[in-house]
Amino acid sequence: MASLLNSVQMGLAEAYINGLEIPDSLFRNLINQSMPTLFKSWPQLLAPYEWVLNESDEIAESSQELMEIQYDRPQILLNHMLGDWEPIYPKYSMGLWDNGAHNLEESQKHHIDQMIERLEIEDGDHILDFGCGWGCVANTILSKFPNVRFTGVNLSHLQCEYMRQKMKDPRSQLSSGRFQLVEGDLNKVPFTEKFDKIITVGVLCHVGNLTALLQRFSQLLNSNGKALIHIITVRIPNNMSSGFTHKYIFPHGRYWNHDAIPSRNKDMKTIDRWYINGNNYHKTLTEWLTRFDESQHLVSGLDYGMDYARFRRIWRFYLLLLGTIFASCDGEFNGNGNYLLTHA
Repeated sequence: MASLLNSVQMGLAEAYINGLEIPDSLFRNLINQSMPTLFKSWPQLLAPYEWVLNESDEIAESSQELMEIQYDRPQILLNHMLGDWEPIYPKYSMGLWDNGAHNLEESQKHHIDQMIERLEIEDGDHILDFGCGWGCVANTILSKFPNVRFTGVNLSHLQCEYMRQKMKDPRSQLSSGRFQLVEGDLNKVPFTEKFDKIITVGVLCHVGNLTALLQRFSQLLNSNGKALIHIITVRIPNNMSSGFTHKYIFPHGRYWNHDAIPSRNKDMKTIDRWYINGNNYHKTLTEWLTRFDESQHLVSGLDYGMDYARFRRIWRFYLLLLGTIFASCDGEFNGNGNYLLTHA
């Protein structure tokens, strides 16, 4: 039955990618009608592959493929879609709207402020940002704490190039000398010192082995240090994935259930956790889709490694699909999780 459901979703996705015109309102209505039944009655059907339910042998799977398909896209496109301000650089994760944000920029500021409070960042901390994206979280936190230091680790070459340019820009906090950039794999980087805090935003959807990752975090964290993990999470008994996103957007991407991290307490233990309602990500993805559509005249001539019309329809389907799923069931089943951890 899971395979059949996946085939139906893939058939709809392929038809849309190949030119089938479906009004956005009809698309959203189809998702809104089906997802409550799946979340509440048949959650096991949302794991179309066996590997979704189990940890892999490696911390990350399909890393280079993921960079090529998703993160190493033309920077102009991503700047327009995600927003590019000072100090809020492009941030490819949920914005927090619950605190009264009026726009995308404010929602991302509110999210970072919330993480600062939950991680209990203090001036003078040395912070490791695992999967630091374009440096948005580091740049914003550095602007608030004059003595904080950041080390950012990232596999994406194009994202690192963006940050290297910022590290030469005197207007950017990344040029302050308090930010160190490491382009590479967290497991292969030799660190000369341990960290007071670790923060990771949105990366664990691409991690296949939470146990091994938490062991690595414990090795990098000071004895009294803390880690804050922000991930997409589902409040169903099992993990979740999508055949479409696995093929076209996030190879080997999975959404861990809300208990996945607290259940792995061998090296790190969860001392607090929060569920963030999915409507926050729904509003963020809806804003990204609007900005994506509005930028077509600026980005249609860039290199996507395929016909632009096909690329556009793949990404429209992705933004529509995920944005609608987060809003289903009033955001109470599919949202984001924050986990505060210390040494076990």
